[in-house]
Amino acid sequence: MKKLLALIALLPFAALAAPEERVVALGGDVTEIVYALGAQPSLVARDSTSQWPVAATALPDVGYLRQLNAEGILATRPTLVLASAQAQPSLALKQLEQSNVRVVAIPASNDLNAIDEKVRVIAEATHREADGETLRATLRQELATLPSSELNKRVLFILNHGGMTAMAAGQQTGADAAIRAAGLRNAMQGVNRYQPLSQEGVIASQPDLVVISQDGVKAMGGEDNLWALPGLAQTPAGRNKQVLQVDAMALLGFSVRTPQAILQLRAKAEQLP
Repeated sequence: MKKLLALIALLPFAALAAPEERVVALGGDVTEIVYALGAQPSLVARDSTSQWPVAATALPDVGYLRQLNAEGILATRPTLVLASAQAQPSLALKQLEQSNVRVVAIPASNDLNAIDEKVRVIAEATHREADGETLRATLRQELATLPSSELNKRVLFILNHGGMTAMAAGQQTGADAAIRAAGLRNAMQGVNRYQPLSQEGVIASQPDLVVISQDGVKAMGGEDNLWALPGLAQTPAGRNKQVLQVDAMALLGFSVRTPQAILQLRAKAEQLP
């Protein structure tokens, strides 16, 4: 009994002695999962692709995922870095490991099955296994509601950022995977990855629906300028002004919001003329 009482008396000191985890999340999908698990109190910084939830934007920004700086991350005194595999290869992450910071690689692939594995790895790294199991079960249910039937509608996903040429998503892209998961057809057939939009290519693709990020439309100066893109007016989507503006990370991040974003895409396609 005396030994037990002595151990109980020491518990508060043991708790105080345990260092609090200081976590840096690299990847918008990673940050979303950290919040979904309720592990955000440990977050001390995030990368520039982490824009959701809005609360995450109040955290220090350590820069773009593919252009990381070890000194900037170390300045936040992290004990754990959750790094999307999209950040690799990265000299900065190697330097963090050499500075005795634990770096956990989070899988990244254009595959709905990757969502479950991302949650599992992040839950384990942040000691939120029980919350992880609950979240994984919820996401499995959401994924099970995705359409199993195909709809013969062609979708053109346009990637556009300020200062760059508008690009169309071909095969081997997150956009292609999302379009197919919605039971729809990628209008850009026979093309891999992202390719610059061309008048001939757009007309040949004959999309029924254009999908573009909200930020992409803003960068163009509004929806009117979208329809002015070469060839778009000569397509069913252009003639009927059919566009779906999306949160790019929700649709393409393959994270906690992706199942709902895919359902939104399918619902829009089902309303097409």
